Amino acid sequence: MSGSRSSQSSPSLTYSPLPTRFTDRFGLTTPIALAPMAMASGGALAAACAQAGALGLLGGGYGDPDWIEEEHRRASRLLEADPGARSRLGCGFITWKLDQDRRALDRLLASDAPPQAIMLSFGDPRPYSPDIRSIGARLICQVHTLAQVPIALEAGADVICAQGGEAGGHGMNGSESRGTFTLVPEIADCLASHSPDTLLLAAGGVADGRGLAAALMLGADGALVGSRLWTSAESLAADGAKLQAVGATGDMTVRSSVFDIIRDIPWPAPFDFRALRNALHLKWEERIEALKGDPSTARADYQAGLKAGDYSRIHTPVGEGAGLIRAIDPAADIIRAMTREALERLRLSGRPDPHRD
Repeated sequence: MSGSRSSQSSPSLTYSPLPTRFTDRFGLTTPIALAPMAMASGGALAAACAQAGALGLLGGGYGDPDWIEEEHRRASRLLEADPGARSRLGCGFITWKLDQDRRALDRLLASDAPPQAIMLSFGDPRPYSPDIRSIGARLICQVHTLAQVPIALEAGADVICAQGGEAGGHGMNGSESRGTFTLVPEIADCLASHSPDTLLLAAGGVADGRGLAAALMLGADGALVGSRLWTSAESLAADGAKLQAVGATGDMTVRSSVFDIIRDIPWPAPFDFRALRNALHLKWEERIEALKGDPSTARADYQAGLKAGDYSRIHTPVGEGAGLIRAIDPAADIIRAMTREALERLRLSGRPDPHRD
C-alpha cells in the first residue's frame, strides 16, 4: 500500500471471533462492511458500525461535498474517544458521478482525518486510484461481472466487492447481472490465480448470519451489507420506508429503471435500480419507453406521494434480502447477531475453529 498514516489512525488490534483476512487487514472484529448507501449511510450509522467492529462506509453517493463533510465530522465526533473504531471509517462514491465533479472526493482526502478506505462503484476507478492510495487509504472496487475484475486490479484495488443482482438500490441490470451465489466463487478463483493478495467481499442478499457464513464458504473474505443495515435505527432512511421493508418479502422487489426515470437521475447503462414493487412501479414497468418519452405525469404522482408519505407511490430501495428483515434494530445489534449466527453455522458445517490449538 502506497503512502503512510500516522500512528493514531492505525487499526487497533482487537480479538475477532470470526477472523478472516479482511478483519486482520482492516483491524475489524467481524468481516462485515456497511454498504455506502446514498442518503442512508450517514455519520451515525457509519460510526455505529465501526464501534461494533465492522468497516463503516459513509454513503458519499452523488458527491455532495457539504453533506459528506458534515456526516464525516459527525462520525468522527461520535468516535473521538475510540481511536480504534475511528480507524474503521471510510466512504463510498458513485464513480460516474465523480467523473462529472470530483470535489467531494478531493475534499475528503485532504481532510485532517482522512478515511481508512474509499469504495468506488459504477465506473472506471483508475483515474482516482493514485490520489486515494497516496494518502494511505485502501481502495475497494465494486464489480458486477468477471469481466470488470481486470480493471479493478489495474486500479490497484486492495479489495474487490462482488455485487450480485439480488442487491437493493443500484446494480447491474436484470439481463446482465449475476447471482451472488455463483459470482463470488468465480471471482474468488480468479483472484486466487491472478491476484491472491486482493481481498474479496460478497454483496447482494447478505442479510443475516447465514448469508455471511455462505459468503465466507464461497471464498469471500467478508460481506458488504446493505438492506439489513438500511433498516437499522441509525440509518437516515425514512421510518416509513423502513417499515415497508420490514413487512416485505424478497418476492416483492423488482429491478428496473422506473424510479431513476421518475426521479430524473440519469443512470448510465448497464445499471438500474432494485426497490419494492409498488402501485406506481406497476403502472409503468411495462411502459418504460412511454415513461422516458413523457415522465411528467409519473413525476407529479411521485412528488405527491412524497408529500403524503404514500409508499404506494414512492420508492423503498431494498434488495431480495428484504424477507429476512424482521425489525428495525440498532446497527450494533444487527452486526452482533449476524456475526454470532455466522460463527455458529460455520462451526456446525465442520469449519475448523481458528482459535483452537
